[in-house]
Amino acid sequence: MTPLFDRLQIAAEFLKTAGLTGPFDAALIFGSGLGAIAGGMKVEADLPYAKVPGMSATTLNFHRGRFLVGTISGKRVIAMDGRFHYYEGFSMEQVAFPVRVMGQLGAKRMLLSNIAGGLNPEYRAGDIALMVDHINLMGSNPLIGENDERLGPRYPDMIEPYSKRLINQAERVGMEMGLKLPRAVYAAVTGPMFETRAEYRMLRAMGADLVGMSTVPEVIAAVHMGMEVMGLSLVSDECFPDCLEPLEVSVLLKRAEEGAEKIAEVWRKVLGKVEN
Repeated sequence: MTPLFDRLQIAAEFLKTAGLTGPFDAALIFGSGLGAIAGGMKVEADLPYAKVPGMSATTLNFHRGRFLVGTISGKRVIAMDGRFHYYEGFSMEQVAFPVRVMGQLGAKRMLLSNIAGGLNPEYRAGDIALMVDHINLMGSNPLIGENDERLGPRYPDMIEPYSKRLINQAERVGMEMGLKLPRAVYAAVTGPMFETRAEYRMLRAMGADLVGMSTVPEVIAAVHMGMEVMGLSLVSDECFPDCLEPLEVSVLLKRAEEGAEKIAEVWRKVLGKVEN
């Protein structure tokens, strides 16, 4: 098989020839139901994942599955409008591949979003939380296997997966907007089923404020490549074991759609303030 680095180079060159050229001030990831964030972006070019060598289409109809290139607050950005999930049957390498492609194109930092269940009793559906740490319970990660030093070190340090600089900037922006952005620890599980009552209790006892089925593989790959990371989670539902009700995915996606504009505004203001 062609080495990962070479496959990334091929994909990056293809994007360049298709007009998606860098370097970029930031890479963005729109989570489930959060594609409306693209409304705050001046889009110059787009390209479906399936056309990129080494990539395929997403299997979820609420993930558009395309790269977008444009500007936000005068900063040049490349965005993933939809992501790949481990539970879809993709390997960890495939889940992280588009993040690595964006890194190869010169993205200096990554701003990502997701929807997540709220474990912290202080959270309510519709809140936006600022990720400051995570717990990987997916049973794997994209760094397993032979390491290529051209991408990053064999043993990357995850003591600060989410940039303190960007966290502080986001908190200042939140204050300006009158938006509460509580700091949160995100627990990543494989899915695609929602958790049992006992699992919610366990996750909360472990120190998690949020639970979701994505994000962590991409963060690990980005940190491995030396990118700064900031993550925002839209609390899609309240996962309190003693008062659970059956979940409707359509309801979760509706809440994400309603919160997308706030996430887009935080990103716009953060990018407007951040220095290269």
